[in-house]
Amino acid sequence: MGFPFILSIIVFAPLLGVLLLTLVAKTKEKTIKTVATLSTLPSLFLSIYLIISSKMGVELVSYSGKLSWMQFGNPEVFGKLYSIDYELGVDGFSLILLLLTALLSTLAAFASFQIKAGWKGYYMLFLLLEVGMLGVFAAENLVLFFIFFEVTLVATFFLIGKWGLYEKERTAFSLLIYNGIGSAILLVVIMVLFAKTGTANIEALMSILSADDGTVFSSKEKTGLLLALFIAFGIKLPIWPFHSWMVKVHAEAPAAIVMLHAGVLLKIGAYGLIHFGLGFFPNQFQSLTLWLAILGVINLLYGAFLALSQQELRKILAYSSISHMGIVLIGLAALNEAGIQGAMFQVVSHGLIAALFFYLIGIFYERYQSSSMDDLNGLAKTMPIASGFLLVAGLASLGLPGMSGFVAEFLVFLGLFQEWPVLAVIACLGIILTAVYILRAVLGITFGQQEKVKRVRDMTSLEIWPAIILLLCIVGIGVYPDIIGSTLKSIIIGLGG
Repeated sequence: MGFPFILSIIVFAPLLGVLLLTLVAKTKEKTIKTVATLSTLPSLFLSIYLIISSKMGVELVSYSGKLSWMQFGNPEVFGKLYSIDYELGVDGFSLILLLLTALLSTLAAFASFQIKAGWKGYYMLFLLLEVGMLGVFAAENLVLFFIFFEVTLVATFFLIGKWGLYEKERTAFSLLIYNGIGSAILLVVIMVLFAKTGTANIEALMSILSADDGTVFSSKEKTGLLLALFIAFGIKLPIWPFHSWMVKVHAEAPAAIVMLHAGVLLKIGAYGLIHFGLGFFPNQFQSLTLWLAILGVINLLYGAFLALSQQELRKILAYSSISHMGIVLIGLAALNEAGIQGAMFQVVSHGLIAALFFYLIGIFYERYQSSSMDDLNGLAKTMPIASGFLLVAGLASLGLPGMSGFVAEFLVFLGLFQEWPVLAVIACLGIILTAVYILRAVLGITFGQQEKVKRVRDMTSLEIWPAIILLLCIVGIGVYPDIIGSTLKSIIIGLGG
């Protein structure tokens, strides 16, 4: 296995932008924004190339590779030589998330044009965040995964703490504390796995743990490690009751950063549960599916009920994200092909829809200096084009047929009805509540009555294009789900069918 050349370029290309920005004066606003946005394009184009290649029959393993990195330990004392390699590789699911990350990073870089000051520092951290996100989905080694995982946390902390809204410092530290606890738990799991097996390679660990007859880990130890992974990635997802930090981030972070947070960073939690929780411990995972289904229903209904009572559009979407992540959980809990495939669809679908919502919120905030429903009432009169995109985003979020949300929810509930029909009936209430709070928010904003109409410009021709791209992706997956569905099926087989 040679050096992972293409994947390395995809992951580290944004660092070239960081280096170039060090040579640009901090007062050159247009140059900084142009260089940073262009620096996101190599990763996007190469991710598209990998997707096309895989559709044409090229095996993804041909793009994987490793390079010897570090070795330690004395075989005479410890019985083995511990080694950590630089290893990158992708499967179908991680490749789709790699493309999602690259696409949303480019669009978020464009949305960041609204940043009013500190452009150089902002975009250097932004590109570092992109490196971390891409690395998480390309890492084939748990230690490397953890390093990239921490890069995303550090970059997000400073981006929110410096360029957020009114309570930015408190929000940044809330993010750091909650996710820091999750990171500490994840690190303990990684160290235990590494110490007991002698490898941090993800594929090797899957093989070792699936073939283990109790000589390496007992059943109780595996269950304990799985529960630790549930907590670590559950905080990231987030699973109730570890959700309060995420609401603050959605409400206080810059809109462009929330595009990435809701669109990609939350999905690391789902990716970890699928790739490591289900991939490493399938038997133990099966024994916990009822509890996972119950937590998923709680997430779904809790988020939906709280979204109904909010007047701030950012908070409505924050609780909506909690609710929609509940759909991911109940899909995994079904533990059948429809459920798991639906959960994966939901990860991608929600990423696109949430990014579209917060892209529009960034535009609204730039015009009105607010994202409150009270201040945005009657938006259809002043910003008809933006209102149209908002309405379409709302319809996608509530699962209108022909859009990606419908495919995801249909598969998840199909899988849940096959395994837990009573819970599925209860969970259906969440679909009804979603329609209520989405239509309440969208129709209230677009057609509500304003006491005093503030005249603002609508979306410019340049601002329309990112919204169109996201909308085409949402409709494309909804109309022709096999674009990503055929790729996801192979992952389900790899996880044990």
